[in-house]
This record gives sequence, C-alpha cells and structure tokens, in this order.
Amino acid sequence: MVEEGETSPAVRVGGESRRAIKLCFHGLTRSFPEEEDDPMRDFIVTVHSEAVQIEVMVRTWAGDGLDVFLAELAEDFRGWNGAQTWRSLERDLTLSAEHAGSCVRLTWGAARPTP
Repeated sequence: MVEEGETSPAVRVGGESRRAIKLCFHGLTRSFPEEEDDPMRDFIVTVHSEAVQIEVMVRTWAGDGLDVFLAELAEDFRGWNGAQTWRSLERDLTLSAEHAGSCVRLTWGAARPTP
C-alpha cells in the first residue's frame, strides 16, 4: 500500500491483523546532496507491531535494484523455485521472497551499524 507522508510518499507492507508486523519504507533522500551526480540514496525503514518498533536508515547505490526486485516478484506471481533475495549496499536491509503455492513468504532482516 502506498501512503502519502508529510514530506514524501511511504510504502507500507504488512497485513491488517493486530498481530501483523508492518514495514514502512519512507524518507527517500540523497546521501550527499551537495554532490550533483550522487548515485547514493538513503531511506528509512520503520518496522512496527504491538511488540516491537525499529527504525533503520538504509543506504543504497542508486536504489540497488530494489524497485526491480519488487516488480519482478509481482510479475512472477505464478511462482518460482527457491528464494529470491535483495540486499542493500551496506547490508542494513535484506529481503528474501519464496513462492509458497498461493502466496509469497517475505522474510526480512534490518540491522543498525555497530558503533
């Protein structure tokens, strides 16, 4: 689901049940706005449910193909073998999708850099 945030669009992934864990992708910005040809992009991933709330800044190199990864999952709705995985530049976000008959299981991992 795409929602309009205060300053930028947000994409929410997750079910509608009370126990669902929701991922929200929002706040797309240039990593180094002073550099005219900066290919790096940052965005925020917020993970929340009744039991947890996590926020992680994700850095990508021109998106690292996240848009293509998600579009291919939608295009291949009839299924595929094995897991399809996407990782951000600094591995602060990982998404893995497996086709399971009539649905897709999306597994994710979000990590903050160690100080």
